Amino acid sequence: MSNKPIATRKSYVDKLNQMGIPAVLDDVLNSSQIVAEYLRSRLKPGERVFVIGEEPIFRELEEHGIPISEDSGKAEYVVLSWDRQFTYDKLNSVYQAAVRGSVIIASNPDATCPLDGGQIPDTGTFIAALEVATGRSIDLVVGKPSLIAAEAAARHLGMPYKDCFMVGDRLETDIRMANEAGMTSVLVLTGVSTKEMAEQSPYKPHYVVPSIKEIVNL
Repeated sequence: MSNKPIATRKSYVDKLNQMGIPAVLDDVLNSSQIVAEYLRSRLKPGERVFVIGEEPIFRELEEHGIPISEDSGKAEYVVLSWDRQFTYDKLNSVYQAAVRGSVIIASNPDATCPLDGGQIPDTGTFIAALEVATGRSIDLVVGKPSLIAAEAAARHLGMPYKDCFMVGDRLETDIRMANEAGMTSVLVLTGVSTKEMAEQSPYKPHYVVPSIKEIVNL
């Protein structure tokens, strides 16, 4: 389960198989898919969506039959997602849509995304810019840590929350979502959050392990 909207679900399937972990498309759930399924359940006939994001989220939305508008002024919904070609003009397009009353949905709230050698700004930075401009919060975050994401995961697995273990490396998304939904939360120390951060965070994991290879011992 990933908040990363710039990668396709198929790319995760390929990566897992290359690591020797057999996987098929249905084994992967990402924020783009959750956005698409949410919109499909909410859109009324004739309503359209303006999207800030990269090709993978556009593809996911199109595969779910979501009608996309290239004009933010003609869209009832705006999807705000990670876009490494983000510009002032794109920010202004979303801002104008927001002040006109379009529903603003973010794919994920992550402030940064970890890469080899460091981190780079993620969707959360765009959310912050828009919220400062409008003076109000956006309408909805659909990816982790939202309960929409938790519901999607539990539904995807066909399991109740109490039987789900959420294993992740971010306290404010993975661990928060698990705790608020009633899942068992497991923090792995191979990513963004550290043990020291966990001790000071309001989002306390049920377990802290060095890496995912320790999960079989829980």
